[in-house]
Amino acid sequence: MTEDRPFALQRRERLMNELRRHGAVRVRDLARLLEVSELTVRRDIATLAARGLLTKVHGGATLPTELDPAPARRRRPTATPLTVGMVVPSLDYYWPQVVSGARAAAAALGVQLQLRGSSYDQAEDRRQISRLIEAKQVQGLLLAPNLDGEGVDEMIGWIGNLPVPTILVERQVGHWTPTPRQLEWVRSDHALGLEMAVRHLYEYGHRRIGLVLSKGSPTSAHLAQGWSKACAELDLPDDFVVRKGVALHEPDHRKIIEDILERCRRSRTTALIVHSDPDAISVAQYLTEHGVAIPHDIALVGYDDEVAHLAQPAITAVRPPKVRVGRVAVETMVARLMEGKRRPAQRVLILPELILRESSVKRAASL
Repeated sequence: MTEDRPFALQRRERLMNELRRHGAVRVRDLARLLEVSELTVRRDIATLAARGLLTKVHGGATLPTELDPAPARRRRPTATPLTVGMVVPSLDYYWPQVVSGARAAAAALGVQLQLRGSSYDQAEDRRQISRLIEAKQVQGLLLAPNLDGEGVDEMIGWIGNLPVPTILVERQVGHWTPTPRQLEWVRSDHALGLEMAVRHLYEYGHRRIGLVLSKGSPTSAHLAQGWSKACAELDLPDDFVVRKGVALHEPDHRKIIEDILERCRRSRTTALIVHSDPDAISVAQYLTEHGVAIPHDIALVGYDDEVAHLAQPAITAVRPPKVRVGRVAVETMVARLMEGKRRPAQRVLILPELILRESSVKRAASL
């Protein structure tokens, strides 16, 4: 069967518009946005790549250097390209999009990117960072280290004394540091993202809302901050906070969700915000199994928007600007390397989006 050419042209133009906006796109996101199959999107990407309009990457596409909207003055000659190291704690959840944005910006600016995967462990972070430094091939570092638990001050001091400029990605330190250079960072404004979720539920009439936070996540502190602020401003109770992982792989997750549901019944809570997507999906499955209608009995909002659309019903979610964070991190690093000490330290917050889906858009019947 041949494809209707006018529709194909319109679809590919929309695809290119998304690519220009974000610098990188994923097949599954485009398929959902364009309401076509992933196979159709892959064919469109192949067609556009053959014309030199984009670069195919695993699972998506990036914008080639010659199409990047960055002014020419920001580009660095390619004869002796800069090399930036990047260490992230995961290569299979959340971070692939950050890396995709970083790679797109690096390609646009003529910069090489050396990527290393770590884990949520300070010792492993140090090993990976040290290997990049010892190779003497990187002029700057983009890092997402574990800054929780014991040894945080020592870790921050160690990073601040590294021999090359460093920018934290989706991380921050909460105070001035006595190091040769003040640490810079680029991250999502997760506190504001949580506020957006609370205000969305408030607008739909919910006055008793619960918050479920992933145990041990670096994002949890920011989400708790946004929760407290939003509840105070809207005069909502803020005591329903659960700090336990409830994803399907977590031990006793069903018992924890059972307790949460019972607490909802006792307190007449009609909505839950759950971080992260796997936890929100686990909650949604449990509620459905036990005859609790979403959103009529309990509305649900997730946080991360990695797989929230796969749930039944699809889950409303806050989407951190992951691709943009990666792009801005690289752009900030290149500016730092080009301008040196003349450039003031920067700490950048980028706003998330709220993606509305079926799990929260109807007023709960019990209100």
